[in-house]
Amino acid sequence: MNHEPDFIGNLRSELSNWRPWLDRTIVLGYAVTAGLFVVGFTIATEWAFSLFERLHHAAPWALLLWTPAMTAGIVWATRRWFPGAGGSGIPQTKAALDPAVPAERRGLFASLRLTVAKIGLGVAGFAAGLSIGREGPSVQVAAGVMQHARRWLSPDSTIDTRALLIAGGAAGIAAAFNAPLAGVVFAIEELSGRLEARASGVIITAIVLAGLVAVSAFGNLSYFGIIRVPPPGWNLLGPGLLVALACGMAGGLFARLMVASLTGSPQRLNRCRARWPVRFAAIGGLLVALIGLASGGATFGAGSEAVKQMLAGHDELTPLYTLLKFIATWLTAWCGVPGGIFAPSLSIGAGIGDGIAQLTEPALGSALIAMGMAGFLAAVTQAPLTAFIIVMEMIDGHSMVLSLMASAMLASLVSRMISRPLYETLADHMVIAAAHLPKPSHEAPRTRRA
Repeated sequence: MNHEPDFIGNLRSELSNWRPWLDRTIVLGYAVTAGLFVVGFTIATEWAFSLFERLHHAAPWALLLWTPAMTAGIVWATRRWFPGAGGSGIPQTKAALDPAVPAERRGLFASLRLTVAKIGLGVAGFAAGLSIGREGPSVQVAAGVMQHARRWLSPDSTIDTRALLIAGGAAGIAAAFNAPLAGVVFAIEELSGRLEARASGVIITAIVLAGLVAVSAFGNLSYFGIIRVPPPGWNLLGPGLLVALACGMAGGLFARLMVASLTGSPQRLNRCRARWPVRFAAIGGLLVALIGLASGGATFGAGSEAVKQMLAGHDELTPLYTLLKFIATWLTAWCGVPGGIFAPSLSIGAGIGDGIAQLTEPALGSALIAMGMAGFLAAVTQAPLTAFIIVMEMIDGHSMVLSLMASAMLASLVSRMISRPLYETLADHMVIAAAHLPKPSHEAPRTRRA
C-alpha cells in the first residue's frame, strides 16, 4: 500500500546529517570551477587564434615555418609529458568511464594535470593555425576538473567518480556550445548510454552551473546567432535528402579515415608516424599551412567564423573549400595534436549544405546549411540526437527541429554502413593500449623493513 511522503519527516532526515550537504557543496564548487576552466579555455583559444591571424596577414609565407615548427613542438610535448592529452578528449573521457579501466588508471585519461595540459597545448594548436576545435577538448577539460571532487567527498557518498566524469563531460559540451540541452543528451547518448537516477542530479547541476558561468562571460546568445529560414515545404525535401546523403557518405569516410589513422593501422605512413612522430607532425603542419594559404586562410582554425558569415548571407563556402577543410582537419588529427573535430565538422557540413543549395535551391541556403551541419556532425560522431540538438541550439532553430532531426538520423544511418563509431573505437583502442602500460610506481608492492 502506497503512503504519501512525510514532508516533515523527510526534511528532518535531510537536515539531521550535515555531511551529504557538504558533499553537495563541494560538487557545486567544482561545477562552477569546471565552467570557469571552459570559459578560460575559450578566451585563450580566441586570443591565440587572433595572434595567428595577425601573423597570417603580416607575413603569410612565414606560416610555412611557423605552423610546422609549432605542430612538431606540440606533438613532442604531448608525447613526452602528456600522452593522455592528445586528440579530441571525448575518447579519453569515454575510456575513463570504461569498466575495464581500474580506478588507479583513470588518471591516464582524465585528471587536473591533463586538464591544464589540454588547455595549454590546445591554445598552442590555435596559435599554430591548425584545423581544430575547442568543444571536444572542453569535455576532457571539464571531466578532469569534476572527477577531482571525489577525493574530497565522504567515503560513503553516493556520488561516485563515474557520475562526476559524466557530469563534467556534459558540462563541457553545454558550456562550450552554450547548449544545455545538448549537454544532457550528450551524457546519455555518447558517454553513459543511460541516465542513472543517482547521477542525474549531479549531471544537471554541473550543466546548469557551468552553463551559467559561460552565459555570464559571453551572454545568453546562440553560437551562430539566429537564422531566418523560409517555412519548410515540399521544395525542401529533394535538396534536404541530397544534403543528408552527401553528409552521411562524407562523414562516414571522414570517420573511417580517422579510425584508420589514429589506431595505427598497418600502413606505411602509420609506420613512419610511429617511428618519427615529431617529423611526421612537422610535415603534417607544413601541409596544413600550404592548404591554408591556398584557400586564402579559410581553412585555418575551427572555421566557425566562416560559417557565421555564410549563415548571415555574406559569404559562400565553395566545394573546394569544403574539400580542403576536410583534408586539413584529417591531417591535423593524424598528427596527434590536442584538438577537437566538432567545430571543423560543422564547418565542413555547412560547406556541403551550401554547395547543394547553390546547385538546387539558393533560396533555401540557410536551411540546407543548418541541415548540413547536423548531418555531417551526426555522421562523424554517429550520435544523431546530440548532433541535431547542438545545431538547433546553436542557430536557435526550433522551427527546423524535424528537418534537422531527419538529416542527422539519415546521415548517421549512412555513416554506420561505412565506418565503425569513431569515439567508441578510439576509446577501445586507448583502453587496450593502457592495459599494456607498466603499472604506476605507486602500485609497486612495498617491502617491509627487517
